[in-house]
Amino acid sequence: MARPNKASTVAEIADHFRGSTAAVLTEYRGLSVAQMKSLRRALGSEVTYAVVKNTLTKIAAKDAGVTGLDSLLEGPSAIAFVSGDPVDAARGIRDFAKENPALVIKGGIMDGAVLSAADVTKLANLEPREVLLAKLAGAMKAKQSQAAALFAAPLSKTARTLAALQGKLESEPGAAAAEPVASAPVADEAAATDGEPMAEVQAEVETEELAAVVEAEETDVTEETTEG
Repeated sequence: MARPNKASTVAEIADHFRGSTAAVLTEYRGLSVAQMKSLRRALGSEVTYAVVKNTLTKIAAKDAGVTGLDSLLEGPSAIAFVSGDPVDAARGIRDFAKENPALVIKGGIMDGAVLSAADVTKLANLEPREVLLAKLAGAMKAKQSQAAALFAAPLSKTARTLAALQGKLESEPGAAAAEPVASAPVADEAAATDGEPMAEVQAEVETEELAAVVEAEETDVTEETTEG
């Protein structure tokens, strides 16, 4: 990355800071040329791993509006400028450092915040984005399954269910002032929910009560058919 024109070098580093989602600072002393090439291949095309001069990098960081890196710019420095997923980049650097102890993680910066070496390691230990999305999708699917089953029911059954529910409410004393479907009051909200959000518990109670109404209504229909 060395160039005779220091101004152009500073401008290039500043552009890297501006265009990166994160940057990880490392000390590369002791790494061979072959190991450096291997590291660049391992990090992929969304990471630019560049050996930098500390003095010029401090100037470039200031020009790019990046602060707090001066203490990390000591000794032989190389920076991984990340244009993709910071977690993937941090994981790649961590894994390479395990196999090549000469590579030392000094810290980094992400979203304007300075990261310590421990912070970079924590970032690397996060689960891959695909895994987190899969878990989120699974949780959403589990919560929606009961509602989806009701909506997928035949229209005639849904109509009978709503009619039965309406009849049940109208036959109860004080029905006009009552809520459509209400759960019993609880003295200890935390104990009643076992840590679940109240909205989810309410939805489950309403689903159970609606199922009970459906079962009672279907029983009445069966009895009427038998008597007829």
